[in-house]
Amino acid sequence: MSKAVKQAFSPVTGLHSGLSLTGRSWVWRSEPDDRTERLALALAQKKNLSDFLAGLMTRRGVTPETADLFLDPTLRTLMPDPFSLKDMDKAAERLVSAIRAGETVGIFGDYDVDGACSAALLAGFLQRSGCRVLTHIPDRLTEGYGPNPIAMDALAEQGAGLIVCVDCGTSAADIFARMEHAPDIVVIDHHVTEGPPPPVHATVNPQRGDCESGLRTLCAAALTWLVMAATMKLMENDRRPLLDDLDLVALATVCDVMPLTGTNRAFVTQGLKIMGQRRRTGLRSLMDAAGVNGQPTAFSCGYALGPRVNAGGRIGDAGLGAKMLLSSDEEETGTIARQLTSLNRTRQEVEQDTLSEALKAAEAQIAAGHAVVLTASAAWHPGIVGIIAGRIKEKFNRPALVAATDENGILKGSGRSIPGCDIGRAVIAAREYGILLTGGGHMMAAGFGLEQDRLSEFHAFMNERLAAACEAPAAPPLMIDAVLPLSAATEACTRDMAAMEPFGAGNEEPVLILQNVRVVRYDRIGKDGNTIRVILGDQGTGTLKALMFRVQDSPALPVLEDRQRPLLHVAGCLRMESWNGRESLSFFISDVALAGS
Repeated sequence: MSKAVKQAFSPVTGLHSGLSLTGRSWVWRSEPDDRTERLALALAQKKNLSDFLAGLMTRRGVTPETADLFLDPTLRTLMPDPFSLKDMDKAAERLVSAIRAGETVGIFGDYDVDGACSAALLAGFLQRSGCRVLTHIPDRLTEGYGPNPIAMDALAEQGAGLIVCVDCGTSAADIFARMEHAPDIVVIDHHVTEGPPPPVHATVNPQRGDCESGLRTLCAAALTWLVMAATMKLMENDRRPLLDDLDLVALATVCDVMPLTGTNRAFVTQGLKIMGQRRRTGLRSLMDAAGVNGQPTAFSCGYALGPRVNAGGRIGDAGLGAKMLLSSDEEETGTIARQLTSLNRTRQEVEQDTLSEALKAAEAQIAAGHAVVLTASAAWHPGIVGIIAGRIKEKFNRPALVAATDENGILKGSGRSIPGCDIGRAVIAAREYGILLTGGGHMMAAGFGLEQDRLSEFHAFMNERLAAACEAPAAPPLMIDAVLPLSAATEACTRDMAAMEPFGAGNEEPVLILQNVRVVRYDRIGKDGNTIRVILGDQGTGTLKALMFRVQDSPALPVLEDRQRPLLHVAGCLRMESWNGRESLSFFISDVALAGS
């Protein structure tokens, strides 16, 4: 990488006018310097890597000593001790007792991907172990998030002497106290907790204040898998069959946006290999319905498989996802997978109808100086408020809370946040102050419920608690990994980057800048023409296909369609695409800047 290129795109000098066309600054993930280049050279030589791959890895803190574990993360090395989790011994011992007695066990899950995967994992494990299992996934609209007395009592009335709450239950002490029946309750959860855990048989949650496991980044499905492993250990059974269940752990970890580092990286790497073997009937049907034909990746989990599982909980039958993942009946799983795909299309249509209205309200609040966006409407579908909150957060780089009205006139909503603003703790505090009826979550996401007449009070509370958001830029910086001429954007380059997978939170897909290119040809594709496909060219004869999504209101669109063909720097991700058995190289554009300041 030339010194001139480094300086042109350094965090100090920035881009032309300091910002891209979309108002973002481009910042090196790690500032290139002579020391970094020396470390990259040493890594390339010691591990026989290309200079390009070694440079990318070095800027992410990978050293020759940690390179092997980064490139080949194994559970043999990264598997944590399940019993380091507080209450794991109690949870595992109770499951052992249930298995040996052939008890009926109730499982109460959540309606998202993590909840569905956790419920399917535990139900399958207990069924194989000889237990009768009853599974309940609450309806988002009529029951809301987390345990409720009616559903919990129903499980007990059907004979459950043990109920396991997965991906929920940490904040349900008052719910458990109101139950008419008194089965043993085990909670497996990863949501932030304030105060003591609920007074139940066991609460396995690395977020609880007295848990010193250091496993706070694990999702509920990963914790459920560890509970299963601990149970097998106590029974002195072979734990190797549990490796086949890592496909669901991988799916949940990616879709719950857990950092893909350490143990999570091993879970997802190994889980994707299992998923690729297509042995789980429900996942095989889902991959067929989603068009995931090759080896599944974290990207296909997050953008093809996960949204379909979530669609049932958002606008359909909340139990469909868990039922499909647990079933071994190919006809049944195929029917459910197609149903979820249809529901996901409907969800996308409903989302588009809501998004423009929500964005207008958000823009007005940002202009009025609010640190946090809070918008609500009785006309919106409660199942998509989390997606809308995420889109607002992405567009304005502010914490966003979006709510809809349920059948009882209560506002039920979801929030999404930006780094440095812990929305989960703020929502929990609002609940403890009595502003909210319900509320919980973690640093980047939260859920809440409140009465209509307390909306303004809640907004003021969140503005105060997350006031630091006002200091955030209008758009988040785009982290850049490398700058390339068009001629260097090759299949070999994508093969190098593939060695760094899985990509996701904590190990983001490398963002490249293609320097000094022009749009040779362009056309609009997709529904409503909201995607632009361009052919990029350089000073020579090289060309590359590129795509940019959601361009309808993007400031980059007029420049990409400018017939004068201005010289551009284009930022994005380089990938190999497979279509009808053929592979092609494509560049997925994240941002655009005019070249030559």
